[in-house]
Amino acid sequence: MIRKMQDHYKVIIAGGGINGCGIARDLALRNIDCLLVEKKDFSAETSGASSGLIHGGAKYLLNDIDVTRLSCLDSGYIKEIAPHLLFRIPFLYTVYKTPQRSKLKAKVLLEAVEAYFKAYDAYAPLKKAQQHTRLTPDDVCALESSFDKKNLVGGVTFDEWGVDVGRLCIANVVDAAEQGAHACNHTEIVSVLTEDNTVKGVVLQDVLTKEIKQVTCDVLINATGPWAPVFGNKFNAQIKLRPTKGIHLVFDRKLFNMALVAQAIDGREIFIYPSQNVTIIGTTDDDYFGDLDDQRVTEDEIKYLLDAIETIFPAIKDARLIYAYSGVRPTLYERNCYEDDLSREHAIIDHEKVDKVSGVFSLVGGKLASYRIMAQEICDVVAKKLDNNTPCTTHKKFLPGGDDVPDVKALALDYDLDPYVCARIVYRHGSRALNILKMMTNNPEGRALVCSCEPVTKAEIDYVVKNEFVRTLSDVRRRTRFSTGPCQGTNCLIGTAGLLKSLLPESTASEYTMMQDFLKEWWWNRACVLGGEQLKQEELFQAIHFCNNSLDVFAGE
Repeated sequence: MIRKMQDHYKVIIAGGGINGCGIARDLALRNIDCLLVEKKDFSAETSGASSGLIHGGAKYLLNDIDVTRLSCLDSGYIKEIAPHLLFRIPFLYTVYKTPQRSKLKAKVLLEAVEAYFKAYDAYAPLKKAQQHTRLTPDDVCALESSFDKKNLVGGVTFDEWGVDVGRLCIANVVDAAEQGAHACNHTEIVSVLTEDNTVKGVVLQDVLTKEIKQVTCDVLINATGPWAPVFGNKFNAQIKLRPTKGIHLVFDRKLFNMALVAQAIDGREIFIYPSQNVTIIGTTDDDYFGDLDDQRVTEDEIKYLLDAIETIFPAIKDARLIYAYSGVRPTLYERNCYEDDLSREHAIIDHEKVDKVSGVFSLVGGKLASYRIMAQEICDVVAKKLDNNTPCTTHKKFLPGGDDVPDVKALALDYDLDPYVCARIVYRHGSRALNILKMMTNNPEGRALVCSCEPVTKAEIDYVVKNEFVRTLSDVRRRTRFSTGPCQGTNCLIGTAGLLKSLLPESTASEYTMMQDFLKEWWWNRACVLGGEQLKQEELFQAIHFCNNSLDVFAGE
């Protein structure tokens, strides 16, 4: 990867989360020569650890109305340029009479909730969503039979969009590359080159091959999210953030058809919602002072979320929790306020003005739903510095696959493919699903399922390895969702590793080493939830991979 790089770029972008990926695409569409550098994989950290909601930010309506407006506006644009990737998630907000809340107070609260979402309706057209609906207790129970009608006063529904963040990130990277940008994952910026308080370039190291290369640039963009202060130290800049940690719990199937809102013990709102083939609970919001490279979900955090959901859905304790994940938000610095009240605004820092270091900018703060407009704003600044007058077009041009999303039923018939398998391929790739189906026609072996939970075919893995910057098994997971279902890799890990090794003959790692690296990366996501049925699944996993296949022995060869 490093050997193929140029020696100089107009712009180098540090950080391959959604902001960095969006910036690379924006610059490339303006014909600005750029290089995107990511230490791990695109969407591997904060972006991939988000709730996966391109939502309008209803919770910010009172205190951060600009955040709500921008989020709704960008949600609408993202729905237009990537229609295959966004899926509707209707939310249900219920109001009950409780020992602390009389029936009269509950009715007043319901009126207040409806008034709130009437105000939110003003932004619904921006995000291409439906407006809210007022529900009677009978309506609520008809939608979700698990609700207890006793003491139920009523409810309100409102709409948000869900998204596969890994697919959204890689779509931006692929489009940037097709427009002339260069991108590299598993590559670390080990140092920033400065001369006379001006950034001149960076020193890169390939994390997998250990190769090193020096690359110069006219402008460096720091889009490393919560790592922005750490990265800023490389060019003597002081960046202050107030990072907050959020965790999510993932269950093995869809438990509901819509998202439900519950109150945690401290009054915070918690969501449980369907996302693709699983159900997610999220999220916590706590100040984080630890090692950003060693975030782990704790037992207390899990109990906090489960306790909240049990108040509206007691059966959650019997559902199968398959893994959890955590991430740290790059929240703007502010003292004397609770974490949940911190602004989700973003900021662009010109370090020439703040730290007397020219040629470098930082993008900090913000939220997933407004990534495109954040990228536009910083690219406007950088383009002006480079005397480039080309306007932003990222809101007008389709992301790869979004131009002509095919009809799944017709496609399944044309290619004699299971409709569900076809639907998942179309969801992930849109119009480019045709490329994968044609590969199956040319090589029928490509029709075979490698992962039946999601499902994922051999042809799709072949496609993403050749076209989507795949270098490790974890990259395959983020591109295709293999191993994210109920089996958690028990049935698909060995086959996928062998296939990846055959598709990456230049890799010096054996399939056993690939599997070991994969297990190390995802172990803590599974270990923190082991118990009950999931513990039995883990014992089966360990028996297959470490006893039958001697993974621990062969990985050391």
